[in-house]
Order: sequence, then structure tokens, then C-alpha cells
Amino acid sequence: MLRLGRREFATHEPVIMAIVNRTPDSFYDQGATFRDEPALARVEQAVAEGAAIIDIGGVKAGPGDEVSAEEEARRTVGFVAEVRRRFPDVVISVDTWRHEVGEAVCEAGADLLNDAWGGADPKLAEVAARYGVGLVCTHAGGAQPRTRPHRVTYDDVMADILKVTVGLAERAVALGVPRESVMIDPGHDFGKNTRHSLEATRRLGEMVETGWPVLVSLSNKDFVGETLDRPVKERLLGTLATTAVSAWLGARVYRVHEVAETRQVLDMVATIAGHREPAVARRGLA
Repeated sequence: MLRLGRREFATHEPVIMAIVNRTPDSFYDQGATFRDEPALARVEQAVAEGAAIIDIGGVKAGPGDEVSAEEEARRTVGFVAEVRRRFPDVVISVDTWRHEVGEAVCEAGADLLNDAWGGADPKLAEVAARYGVGLVCTHAGGAQPRTRPHRVTYDDVMADILKVTVGLAERAVALGVPRESVMIDPGHDFGKNTRHSLEATRRLGEMVETGWPVLVSLSNKDFVGETLDRPVKERLLGTLATTAVSAWLGARVYRVHEVAETRQVLDMVATIAGHREPAVARRGLA
């Protein structure tokens, strides 16, 4: 059982986490949800299309203008509070590596801290424990926040992913984070080149076998773009193919830009796997 906020998710229930960037320079939507009203409209649409989690980020993942903790909090805290007011049952996640921001968004009503930089600030897990919220434990290959990988190497990339993410998850539980609210993430593109991310996908079953729920953040990433030689706006098909493979291998949570399309892929895979009934089954029965 995965428990986040007021929600509980069964073992074979795929969960969509919709991305809402409160940044003016996000790599995919280029600031489309930086202002409050477009961002709230995005939340409403994502929930209507089947997202159970809204992941709110206040800092672009890649290099760019410096964003202080105070500015990151200004972009996210009030928005978290408003989403909590308008959508009391949705799971609110905040994508941050800073414990100061984590503290502020938990006070505002966040249910989950998405630590995409793999424990760069160890105090973030302490905040999750103190507030009893969930935590995403990610492999970033030791990279510093907002840096790109350069000639990074691993003897065995999945072995490193398992060591780091399971270690972070076990530390979080030891600190007091509820075990049923901890997830591990291979960190596609973070501290990895394209071949590393492809191998992490191919071997995702090894993460699933640890027993920790696995979150994947695949949406329109560079490893998809390089694999197919496609720019950011033409990576949906590659993303959905990778999503289907990840679902078949047992991933539980999917951080995405395109919710409706992802929902169809996950429903199809779940039905093929025998975990979901077809929405309609009339063929050959009339």
C-alpha cells in the first residue's frame, strides 16, 4: 500500500503525478504556469484527466538564473495553500531539495516532498519526518543541484541507483518518515547520460524488486530526445513508449506533463497485465 496525504493506492494501481512549474524558464512549457491563474487552471485540468498528485516546482532543474530559497518559497508556498483549499483530496507534492522550502510548503499543506537531487540537503528528510509527509528518494549520481552531467561513469549504473535510493529510503524511515509514504526514483537524466537512463529503464524491475514503490520521471526528457533525435516538443511518443515499458516492469508513480495520454497508456498496460477490466467489452458478444 502506498499512502500519500488522504489517499491510499493499491499495489497494482498506477498513479499519475502532474507537473506544475511555477517558474518563468521551465524547459518544457517555458513559463506557461508561472502566473497563478494559468497554474490553477492546469491543476484543475490535470485532476480532471486523472492525476492524483500535483507536483509543484519553483526552480528550473537545469542551469539558469540563481533562485534563492526565499524566492523559491515565494513561488510555491502560497500556491500550495490555494491548491489545498480548492482541491482538498488531491495529493500535493513539492519538487525541492531545500529543507527551508520543504518546511514552508509542509506548513502550507503539502503531502509529499519530491527530492529530485538525491539528498543534496540531508535536512529535507528530517522535515518530511517531522511533518509526517511522504518523500521521493532519487538517484542523482552525486550531482549538485541544477548541474548537467559531464562524462559521468558508473561501473554498474543500476547497482549505484539501488545503493543510493534504498539507502536514502532506509534513512528516511529511520528518521520517522512513514514507510508507506516513501518512494524511490532512478533519476532519469540526473547525473546520467542517455545510455545510463536507457539502462535504468531496461533494468527497472530490479528497483521494483526492492519492495519500495518506484516513481519514474520520464516526461519529454533528454534521453528520449537523444534516442529519437527529437526536440523537446516532439518527445511525447517516445515518452509514452518508455512509460509503457516502465509500467510493465512495475513502476507505480509517473511524473508527467501530458496527463490524459499517460492515463490511456497506463490503463492499457494495466488491462493487458490483468489488473484492470476493459472499460467496454462488447466485441463478439452481440
